[in-house]
Amino acid sequence: MNPAKSIRVLLAIPPMTQLNTPYPATACLTGFLRSRGVAAFQDDFALKLTLKLFSRAGLDGVRARAERMPAKKRTESVRSFLARFDRYAETVEAAVAFLQGKDPTLAHRICARRFLPEGPRFRNLEAFVAEAGGDPLAWAFGALGAQDRAKHLATLFLNDVADAIRDAVDPRFEFARYAESLAKSQPSFDPLADALAVPPTLVEETLRELVREAIAKHRPDLVLVSAPFPGCVHGAFRIAQAVKEADPRIATGLGGGFVNTELRELSEPRIFDFFDYVTLDDGERPALALVEHLRGQRPLDRLVRTFVRKRGRVRFIDAGDPDVPFAETGAPTWDGLPLDRYLSVLDLLNPMHRLWSDGRWNKLAVAHGCYWRRCRFCDVGLDYVARYEALPAKVLVDRIEAAIAETGQTGFHFTDEAAPPAALRALAAELKRRKVAISWWGNVRFEKAFTPELCRELADSGCIAVSGGLEAASDRLLKLMDKGVTVAQAARAAKAFADAGILVHAYLMYGFPTQTVRETVDALETVRQLFAAGCLHSGYFHRFACTVHSPIGQHPERYGGTLVPLPPAPFAQNDVGFVDPAAGDLDMLGRGLRKALYNFMHGVGLDADVRAWFDVRVPRPAVKRGFIAQMIGRPR
Repeated sequence: MNPAKSIRVLLAIPPMTQLNTPYPATACLTGFLRSRGVAAFQDDFALKLTLKLFSRAGLDGVRARAERMPAKKRTESVRSFLARFDRYAETVEAAVAFLQGKDPTLAHRICARRFLPEGPRFRNLEAFVAEAGGDPLAWAFGALGAQDRAKHLATLFLNDVADAIRDAVDPRFEFARYAESLAKSQPSFDPLADALAVPPTLVEETLRELVREAIAKHRPDLVLVSAPFPGCVHGAFRIAQAVKEADPRIATGLGGGFVNTELRELSEPRIFDFFDYVTLDDGERPALALVEHLRGQRPLDRLVRTFVRKRGRVRFIDAGDPDVPFAETGAPTWDGLPLDRYLSVLDLLNPMHRLWSDGRWNKLAVAHGCYWRRCRFCDVGLDYVARYEALPAKVLVDRIEAAIAETGQTGFHFTDEAAPPAALRALAAELKRRKVAISWWGNVRFEKAFTPELCRELADSGCIAVSGGLEAASDRLLKLMDKGVTVAQAARAAKAFADAGILVHAYLMYGFPTQTVRETVDALETVRQLFAAGCLHSGYFHRFACTVHSPIGQHPERYGGTLVPLPPAPFAQNDVGFVDPAAGDLDMLGRGLRKALYNFMHGVGLDADVRAWFDVRVPRPAVKRGFIAQMIGRPR
């Protein structure tokens, strides 16, 4: 018998994901495949593309295209970029190096505000000058916070350049949502197909060059691209396109969070002009099956959770092989990723918000899935939520120690849907037993299990921040959501975290089915009191979006509404319009909620009447002004 063919696999992170730390999918799959004897490699094209564009040579290309624009079509960002181009070109690589942590002494020159050119993104700073006695950032950084102050200024500088790239080179370019509209809940593949058929922009041409370099370096037989968000999909397809142009014999596969939520009913054959395989849910078993297939060890009809095109039609194949147990997937590896080249950026001046974009975090999970998995707005039937598997604390700390040994970094972001309190207690005990010192943060449910005692234990173990869903901040609506907590329980849990020195972020929601305008105003009053009482440090109001996989999407009549009929969807299908007779002017409400929350996060307006944040007259809140203080003062 002939020996099995050796297969080399390249796992790719497409643009755009994060600038400060690698998205975890490729690290996890690379570690798993290597543990099974597969030659696996990884590349972060989001980072590589950013570094290529934000260089002196990259800006030369942007200028050349900007100068070809008719003067009347140049936006303020483009005009500012061209007028100060020499300074942009002279300082861009220094600014990037500073954000990479390579040149900290440059902070003093950046803070003096005579080193970096300042475009439209800096304008908002001047609003604080009068209050700050001439120093617009004194309230945030004081006299000695030079590093963070410079990081914020350098971030504004990058955003100015990004705006010029968007307006002069590629109208879809953004750091986090590159060409998102081409994929998000897009029933037709036509917009994406049209975008892929035209000559590449400078951004896309740069990406193609990077892919060709990676192909030459790694010589893969299979390229697997993980697209976690709609804002990664266009880049993912451009990567596959470049791979096929470089060598049509290389097999390509697509997976990730976008596929798992939006392409479950895929029937569009044109996708397979770019990708040979599209896989669903956790990638370990499907990827291993693909490797075995390409080795000649597994027939096509024995693939696992994989779409293919056969005789012009899309076919879904699932041999039913069980998933690899979470405890047996192995430790992730970041080998091959340039960990010293990621950029720590500081957009919003809030201590909690910065964690998403600042710092190099090792991303791990405490458990697979969600231990609660009952929230009515959530995709509770899909594998990433429904299949709950706890990870023994010993195994988790083994992975933590392996990550520290490999990366030299002791910061961890646990990416769970909601980390179980019992598992976190066990983690804290195991870290203490082994004397492992880390800093960590992640998602939780604000439930009564998080007592002051437990929160202090978690803080002692290195917990610096948590985020959790307070949603509509209404007991009636929390019960309708089957959230399993009350406002009072959530407030006491948040206060316990905060009192332990742990930053607390709340995910908030408006426009939930049957939610009235008065309940929305009540929610904002509750949130104001939570900030004023020191229970919350940051938050974000999301507008309710109904998904086809959620219980509300499956049974809208139980929630007082109807769904907008979806058109035929051979491509993406996830968000679906929900018609709620009780809904007010959600655009108006959203503006007021976001404005209020932005100010609350910066300590402004915590004593004001919440009705003042809205553009039109709204009902007086029914929540008593001392409600939260009373709730957190009661025994648990």
